[in-house]
Amino acid sequence: MSYREEQVVTKQQEQFLASMQNIDFVPEVPVEELQDLFDSIMKEGFHGICFSMYEDGQKPGDHITEEQVRRRMTILKPHIKWVRSFSCIEGNEFVPKVAKELGIKTLVGAWISDDKEKNREELDELIEMANNGLVDIAAVGNEVLYRDDIPLEELKEHIQEVKDSIPSGIPVGYVDAYYEFSVHPDLTDMCDVILSNCYPFWEKCHHDYALTHMQQMFGQAMNAGRGKKVIITETGWPSKGESLGGAEPSYENALKYFINTQLWSKKAGIEVFYFSSFDESWKVGDEGDVGAYWGIWDKNEQLKY
Repeated sequence: MSYREEQVVTKQQEQFLASMQNIDFVPEVPVEELQDLFDSIMKEGFHGICFSMYEDGQKPGDHITEEQVRRRMTILKPHIKWVRSFSCIEGNEFVPKVAKELGIKTLVGAWISDDKEKNREELDELIEMANNGLVDIAAVGNEVLYRDDIPLEELKEHIQEVKDSIPSGIPVGYVDAYYEFSVHPDLTDMCDVILSNCYPFWEKCHHDYALTHMQQMFGQAMNAGRGKKVIITETGWPSKGESLGGAEPSYENALKYFINTQLWSKKAGIEVFYFSSFDESWKVGDEGDVGAYWGIWDKNEQLKY
């Protein structure tokens, strides 16, 4: 076998491979012990979380106040280093502003859909915020290809525009399911960083094997990236709702998945944005009854575990 440059193992790959020696960090233990582990993780803090904007009765399209964003961000501040936002308009622009004021780093996303007028607003606002120092990583679109909202070439044009319009030191990427980066190598090549959503639950994985499956998802995205840094931009487990195949929502399963994710990602040196911060009732419409129960905090902003 001859030498190839792409065979050089990056530090992220080394840490990932070393972490695989320990597949299940939390075997069957009493819930009380899980609670102690959760408390320890929350006290120490973890890498990042996806920001949940909406209270009961609110939904995307509503304009959210800076005061509401600040109240929720203040709850998260003691526990996180980074926060991820999904949009740059309708109050979402307050997320990076408030985060920076509180000393939290930002992965800021422009929501790209089939609405070209709103896409223009999103891109303009992302570019402005990045040029004003509010963006540490820029994400152009979230699961656009998964939803088939716009053609691939149009998405690539948006990514290139952002790359050309903001300081070169800010990495620009695109967020989608882990496998999309294998399917679209030209898109992957454009990204400075691979932003991968990894959900064992949505692939009907039994909770006993969820961590292993999530590691495999990450490994596929890492292979597709060919040496580029990979960040898990979403992963989580619902605490209530109907089962999906072998994937069962429950208090204990959600708690265990959170703990395993945090322990493994720390050992592996992988940056993870956990989904999500607060339960959001509006998500029932898109995802069924499980949609309302992905938060670490409930809809009333109280810790669930």
